[in-house]
Amino acid sequence: MPTNKKIILGFTGPIACGKGTIASYLEKKHNASTYRFSTMLRDVLDRFHLPHTRENLVNLSEYVRNTYGEDTMAKTMAADVENDKNDIIVVDGIRRMADIEYLKKLPNFILVKIEATPEHRYERIIKRGENSDDNTKTYEEFLADHKHPTEMTIPEVMGHATKTINNDGTIEELYTQLDALIL
Repeated sequence: MPTNKKIILGFTGPIACGKGTIASYLEKKHNASTYRFSTMLRDVLDRFHLPHTRENLVNLSEYVRNTYGEDTMAKTMAADVENDKNDIIVVDGIRRMADIEYLKKLPNFILVKIEATPEHRYERIIKRGENSDDNTKTYEEFLADHKHPTEMTIPEVMGHATKTINNDGTIEELYTQLDALIL
């Protein structure tokens, strides 16, 4: 990876497709900086001592977007990414077209869709327990989560991706795809 060329990888995909696992790998192996749209929401929930449930994240995201503008979080993210001096930057959790509006104006931005079957994704979400309500979800509740406003626009965003990662295989197969993406 040339040190004079910043690469910005924006990851989009449905719940539990592996975006966080991918970001963690790129951080460890390639010293990437990582930004998540949900981090700013989790920071606010922490400040108010509210649990990190999917419902709270969705409600807060909707409030911010409806009150301050659909692109408020996107502007924040693009400014953070633009100011980062790292050679590899990961943006995790792109869900709406407004989320990429400012990022795609940055040099070397690549939108990458992450694909995985619902069955694999359900297994992952109940094992990881990232949100306080994840590990008790039924499969039906997991599928119902895809109907939240924050999830409904993901397929459209995925349609604009120029690269694809399939995360239905082994972890080694996933890592091989990621290394090929940035080398």
